[in-house]
Amino acid sequence: MAVTEATTPKFELNQFFSAWDARVDRWRVLNRIARNLAAEGASNADDMRRQAKTVLDEVQPIEELNAYPGLHLFAQVQERLSEGDWVGLERIVQRISGALLSNSYRDDREAWVADDDGESRLPDLLPPSIGRGQSRKPYFEVLLVAAGERSTWPDLRDTFRRLRRDDDQFIYETVVVGNFEDALLAAIFNCNLQSVVIVDGFGFASQYTSPALRDIIVRNTPTGTGAAMVDMGTALANLLRGLRPELDVFLSTDRDVGHLAGSEEAAPLRRIFYGAEEPMEVHLAILDGIKDRYDTPYFDNLKHYAARPIGTFHALPIARGKSIFKSNWIRDMGEFYGANLFLAESCATTGGLDSLLEPAGNIKVAQDKAARAFGGDRSFFVTNGTSTANKIVHQALLTPGDIVLIDRDCHKSHHYGIVLAGAQPLYIDAYPLTQYSMYGSLAIRPIKQALLALKAEGKLDRAKMLVLTNCTFDGHIANVEQTMLECLAIKPDLIFLWDEAWFGFARFSPLLRMRTAMGGAAKLRELMHDSAYREKYEAFKASLDGIGDTDARRLDMPLLPDPDQVKVRVYETESIHKSMSSLRQGSIIVVADQQFHTVEAQFKEAFFTHTSTSPNLQIIASIDVARRQMELEGYELVQRALQLAIEIRKEINIHPLISKYFHAATPADMIPAEYRVSGFADYGMPGSTVADATQALRADEFFLDPTRITLLCGNAGYDGTRFKGLLAESYDIQVNKTSRNSVLVQININNTRSDLAHLIKALADISRGLEREWEEGGDEERASFQARVKGLVEDVPHLPDFSRFHNALRKNSESATSEGDMRAAYYLAYDPQACECIRLNDPRIDERLTNGPELVSAKFVIPYPPGFPIMVPGQVITPETIAFMRKLDVKEIHGFNATRGLELLKPEALDAMKRESG
Repeated sequence: MAVTEATTPKFELNQFFSAWDARVDRWRVLNRIARNLAAEGASNADDMRRQAKTVLDEVQPIEELNAYPGLHLFAQVQERLSEGDWVGLERIVQRISGALLSNSYRDDREAWVADDDGESRLPDLLPPSIGRGQSRKPYFEVLLVAAGERSTWPDLRDTFRRLRRDDDQFIYETVVVGNFEDALLAAIFNCNLQSVVIVDGFGFASQYTSPALRDIIVRNTPTGTGAAMVDMGTALANLLRGLRPELDVFLSTDRDVGHLAGSEEAAPLRRIFYGAEEPMEVHLAILDGIKDRYDTPYFDNLKHYAARPIGTFHALPIARGKSIFKSNWIRDMGEFYGANLFLAESCATTGGLDSLLEPAGNIKVAQDKAARAFGGDRSFFVTNGTSTANKIVHQALLTPGDIVLIDRDCHKSHHYGIVLAGAQPLYIDAYPLTQYSMYGSLAIRPIKQALLALKAEGKLDRAKMLVLTNCTFDGHIANVEQTMLECLAIKPDLIFLWDEAWFGFARFSPLLRMRTAMGGAAKLRELMHDSAYREKYEAFKASLDGIGDTDARRLDMPLLPDPDQVKVRVYETESIHKSMSSLRQGSIIVVADQQFHTVEAQFKEAFFTHTSTSPNLQIIASIDVARRQMELEGYELVQRALQLAIEIRKEINIHPLISKYFHAATPADMIPAEYRVSGFADYGMPGSTVADATQALRADEFFLDPTRITLLCGNAGYDGTRFKGLLAESYDIQVNKTSRNSVLVQININNTRSDLAHLIKALADISRGLEREWEEGGDEERASFQARVKGLVEDVPHLPDFSRFHNALRKNSESATSEGDMRAAYYLAYDPQACECIRLNDPRIDERLTNGPELVSAKFVIPYPPGFPIMVPGQVITPETIAFMRKLDVKEIHGFNATRGLELLKPEALDAMKRESG
């Protein structure tokens, strides 16, 4: 079929989250047009030629900011189109399109050469990595920002090509732009960029005039940036490093380089050169910067260790693999995993392997590199998951009696960590999403309310830490900066623990980075040293005249902290294995704590407490490698994942059949309007753009992670557990989390468009099956289906809030704050004589709810789904909690045995505890 105006999708650049996808989208469209031109010849050629010309005009600005296909190949595409050489056009467009889609241009010389190019042209057209038969050299691109006519740019590229040496570890091609704004566009649209060389003297205004590109420029350029800037080079360096902090930025200038090098404005620069006096040094500095990121100290040493002829006399028979490969019975294990896994195993910390408990060599260097990559001051590798990482932080920073403000439906590791530390949780409920049997996230207002109540009762000094999940399992992302600002306005030394187990990838997205813990910490540090902020704070302080420290009016006004009092103390835990290329249980703690020196000793003790003396070496190595990948290609991978997630959402929600039974929950579905002041409702709405999402990220209290798709299946008559099983058993699709009427579809850097097609095909097949059942079934079957849907979608149980701890576990039963000694209740339950069990439907439950004595939980009770504790040790059980449990229809409830019933603390045991503490 010929490509027509109707079948050629309109190109809306500002609707793409991924620059890579924007490019490939246009080249695939052009490929279809060229294929049809070659097949149909003159038939309808004029219309298709116009379409092809339109596509080339759309993509030309982007291609000028990328090294491949390059000006030469692009000019040949234009030439063959204008000459009507349809066969030649098809051939060259197919080559470029395929190379971009597969990334083969990084390694394949043929991708860079047009069919009719002679061998004499090859040296000028072969920037990428290899000739045939050579070992692969990783390929990247360098942005050169320099003044001069466009006609001189090929000479500049040739200058860098001539600097290459056979023994260079990497190979690169240069992209040249002549102004500030085009440099910004190149950093956005060219995911291959790893280094930027800025030569002072360039202009400011972009050569491109399209509204979409102007919108991107304006959206990413700080207020006050313009042609009148005195030091445009350093201003550009700061902007590019803010946009893509992984880039190495070099400046070549004729200014007083000695003075500049010591100034604050030079901080984002990797190196400064005086004029163009040392081109080879520039080349070597570029390669050295890449090597710094490419080197994986622990992984490299582990490879070296595996290659050595080691004699092992330690307690690890599997090391070197002899017990496997010489076995008559388990040799298949070696065949399955391969030799390297066993050669790289050891229980020794010598031979370059370093010690995770006392790192002083390559593990220490690897952790320093990870701290840089994730934006912290220091980092610590954890080899048994973020559950352990959370417990380490709790035990390091909390002491018995400290108060921890915490989201009640956070991961269970936090609750257990508080028990271990002996701190007292002050539980705060997130906003409910009753229709999906899940909670959203914890808003700023109730946190402030809890802090002000503690202050009013003289207990604010005991409030040590705030624990928040960001993002939540279901994708709710907090406004990290605003949350910390307002909390610090009440307690300037409050410690923040952000559980970002699912959100580590966000550091490498310019859009999402602002919502990460380390992104917020960096912004707070910058603000506290900003004279403009100090003026803003003084004006805010003056506006508080007549409003007391604990006045309720503070709840509904944005609070600002005193910059002279604030201590920025931020801890971030990440499951590297959940969103990056790490083995399972690979985790990390990233720290930005201005007072870390005061807790370093106890942090080390907590790390010793929870870290195995026999950590998995392969997990350590995989964390190291995951960091390398994200520093070198995280920008590209994350943007592509975001784009894929948004396309999946749109395909589900606009499909005429699938959307009858399934729905990808939108931001408007998952976040109440009061937390979305921007009005942003969905990524796929007609006319919505990246600019709309960016505005929501900056302004709204909560934002929904596009990659975490809550797929509502209740209208198809499936509860989450049953639908998860159907996908796995019948369609080979695995999902993790479920709720009463949904499953969670997670998109990450591993997913492809083939995965998109797999999921959409499965949903379409299921929907067609439901249609047949509806059409062929009788009235009774249709009524049964409708009743099932109603039960899943409308008759949902009310979500119970946290009630309170029993008075025996509270110092002051009249207190307005609900913290309690959960540790005491937890260990009281170890005594069988202090506990009793009553079945859920026993009439005694309702009798005691009405007349007492109070029902007090002895354990954590966690239904899965939804996966949050509806009871914790020492919590007074309410009628709402019992009603919720009785209405639950789930197979798995942690901490509850239906045969034994609810495990409760006996009233007399609690009374005795109260007397002893009294």
